[in-house]
Amino acid sequence: MEGGAEAAMAEARAAGVTDVVAMGVDAETSRQVVSWSGSIPGVWAAVGHHPLNQEAPDVGLLRELAGSPRVVAIGEVGLDHEDEHRGPHDAQERWFAACCQLACELDLPVCVHVRGTAQEALEALRRYPGLRGVMHYWTLEWEWAERFLELGLCISFSGVITRATREGVREVARRVPADRLLLETDAPWGTPRGRSGSMRPAWMVDTAQTVAEVRGCSLEELDALQRANVGRLFTRMARP
Repeated sequence: MEGGAEAAMAEARAAGVTDVVAMGVDAETSRQVVSWSGSIPGVWAAVGHHPLNQEAPDVGLLRELAGSPRVVAIGEVGLDHEDEHRGPHDAQERWFAACCQLACELDLPVCVHVRGTAQEALEALRRYPGLRGVMHYWTLEWEWAERFLELGLCISFSGVITRATREGVREVARRVPADRLLLETDAPWGTPRGRSGSMRPAWMVDTAQTVAEVRGCSLEELDALQRANVGRLFTRMARP
């Protein structure tokens, strides 16, 4: 994280962003975010295995790391078929299933990455009724959002919603039920319009401003909604 995780979180707090969930994408980064969550106020962790990894997930390690009370989800996990040179699709599906099973076992939500695989991800998630989770970095149309919402999942919006070319994403943000709406950075990607460089947690305010505008609510109302939704999905964050 550019400038260091502690500095980024201090900057975020100054902007009004009090809590973040830092996601691991492999064994190394999962260990790192758990370490941050234990030492930096306001940082929580999700441990996971990004679908473009070349090796199978160490489910035992993820289970061990998830023993920390600061680990609030399994993620980033999912399916990504847009890069044909990054491993066989059937392996991704097995790995995604293993992570979903772990989430069910631990009663944790999943943070799901989908790229070029909406139908496959939908079919995979249907095998786990009652599994809580969030579709992260949403870029698809409303028709797909409806299908994932039917499974009880949340939809999360990043800084791309601020860009002029993303009217389809803004439509989803307008229509998604209030109790299923989340915001995220997708750092280091997802930089809002008018910003340059890697995404930073403090810039979540830009994303929030756009979402508030398209939903016709105030930033204060959106902030209260986010806190309620985060506590409901990431239940470990709601515990005293």
